[in-house]
Amino acid sequence: MDRIVHVLFGDFPTVLDAVIKTSALFVTAALLFRFTERRTLAEFAPFDWIAAVAAGAIVGRAATASDTSWLAATAALLCLLATHAVLARLRFVPLLQRLIDPPLHVLIRDGQVDRRALRRCGLTVTDLDAVLRQHGHPDAARVHLAILEAKGAISVLGAETATSCPARVDGSLPAAAQPDSSPQEHQ
Repeated sequence: MDRIVHVLFGDFPTVLDAVIKTSALFVTAALLFRFTERRTLAEFAPFDWIAAVAAGAIVGRAATASDTSWLAATAALLCLLATHAVLARLRFVPLLQRLIDPPLHVLIRDGQVDRRALRRCGLTVTDLDAVLRQHGHPDAARVHLAILEAKGAISVLGAETATSCPARVDGSLPAAAQPDSSPQEHQ
């Protein structure tokens, strides 16, 4: 019976250690993340997800592990966040960006659904139809482009967009269609 009680409740010093270490790790992680780039979940690239899950695993494992100190967990978090920051900066180098970020996939071009692209992306026609409806398109017929973006969202450009704002397949805009970045007076 004592064994069952010990398995379920442990001993007070061990529980107190876990409470102190968990609180310290949470505060440490919150402070470390305070100094990283601000990105929302919707903007996460695959390597962002990996970093978030790994950080959670470090905090979760170290909080209750009697053989892992707060200092070791903090060092692991610092290493993880530094590596993540370096990868985020390397994405600005075009050759490396292709290795880090997944490529764009054109799913619809001028009303024609590319079923091979859908299969490569692990999407069904039903998935695509749901996204089209969310963007206000009942079907693919009046869609100029639907692109699976590097971060997993699907951008949908209607047929009317093709004439007013020609987007390239890589997602960039021609110089003539770029929004003016200089401040202008509104009249």
